[in-house]
This record gives sequence, C-alpha cells and structure tokens, in this order.
Amino acid sequence: MPINFQGKVLFEVEKTMTDLSPLEFKKCLPQKKAVLGIDYGVKRIGVAISDLLLMTATPLKIVEKKEDLDKIIQEREVGGFVVGLPKLMNGEEGTQAEITRKWALKLQEKYNLPLLFWDERLSSAAVSRILIEKADISRKRQKEVLDKMAASYILQGALDLLSKI
Repeated sequence: MPINFQGKVLFEVEKTMTDLSPLEFKKCLPQKKAVLGIDYGVKRIGVAISDLLLMTATPLKIVEKKEDLDKIIQEREVGGFVVGLPKLMNGEEGTQAEITRKWALKLQEKYNLPLLFWDERLSSAAVSRILIEKADISRKRQKEVLDKMAASYILQGALDLLSKI
C-alpha cells in the first residue's frame, strides 16, 4: 500500500499504517517534520513534540479538547505520531489498549500520517518517580504535568530506537 504525503508516495508497505514496524515508520516520515508523542487518556491527552532531527522529545501540553490537538498538529507541521499503547503487565492488550488503538486509528485516518504504537507500560510510574526524586515536585503538582511528561517519555523512547535503525 502506498504511503502518501502531500500528493507524493513516500513508501510502499504491505501492511496498514497502524502495523508499521519502527523501521517502516522511520521510512514513512517526511523530511523536516516533527513527530507528535501522545499519551492518550479518555479525559486528558498528554502531548510531546520532537525536534526536526528526531533526536529530542519535549513535553508540550495536556489537551482536554480534540480541537486543541488538531490545532497543534497543524501549527507544528507534524509528520507522524507515536502513541503510547497501554499494554497489560503480561504484554497482552486489554480494554484500554483497544480504546487507544481505535482513537489513534481515527487520528491516523484523518491526517494520513504514519503512526507508531509504543509500549507504554510503567511510563507514568517512571515519570512520577523522576518528578519526585529528581525534580522534587509534589504529587499535587504532578497531576498538572504528568501526562505531557509521560508523552515525552514515550516519544523519547521511540526516538532513541529510531536513531539506531
């Protein structure tokens, strides 16, 4: 199946864009475009953005309205998505992973951009621990930043892998 961006075929894959391996995802990314990292939640969506060299993830914001996410995608000229997939501890996908997949598929379909799912098990716990131990941020303040920091943690993990392949 051809992967198109602005009328040009970027890459041919036989899978759907939601089944892309990290290597296929990397090949599908348009040049000089950022990748949006997403920690999806029913109430809030944590969002992070990469630099154009795909080296560094930066926490961006917590989005509560779909329109705000659309605005970010357009303003930041996003070239792809890394969405955290909340797998169960045994590696299987439960109800929340299914909800996240459905939401991400709609996002991918709307923008026709490459999508990479990233295992996010324990990402919020890791970020919470970092915020307490390294940044000395109270649990109350954590609620204000945790989702966007988790999105950054998820995106940085993907960027680190992409830089090695």
